Amino acid sequence: MATIKKFENIQAWQKGRELKQAVYRCSKRSQFAKDFALREQIRRAAISITANIAEGFERDGNRELVQFLSISKGSTGEVQDHLYTALDENYISQPDFDALYAQAAEVAKLTASFMNYLRQSELRGQKFRDTQPQKLET
Repeated sequence: MATIKKFENIQAWQKGRELKQAVYRCSKRSQFAKDFALREQIRRAAISITANIAEGFERDGNRELVQFLSISKGSTGEVQDHLYTALDENYISQPDFDALYAQAAEVAKLTASFMNYLRQSELRGQKFRDTQPQKLET
């Protein structure tokens, strides 16, 4: 796998961004827009998906990145749950639900795959590459 130089190159972030945009579009419509609690909650969860990937990446360590990817994946599940509420309240149609749910499932799968890769990698992260162990003098 090539070295990822910025979080925008992470496929899970890219697909998460597309999901976030779709969530914003559908939550602007009719009754959905008037349910302030659900609208804000699903938007916050969608925002959390990409924000946690970005934050974890910028910490420059694989352990931190895996931790934040896990939070991101949890937020993806939260979006999926809120989609059920939107469907049950007739804020979105079944085809819209199916499309958004599938997008979220793809983001979760990409995130899980990236987490597994990082867990198996011998690399510890960028912040560990730049420093050499220092010998203690006695």
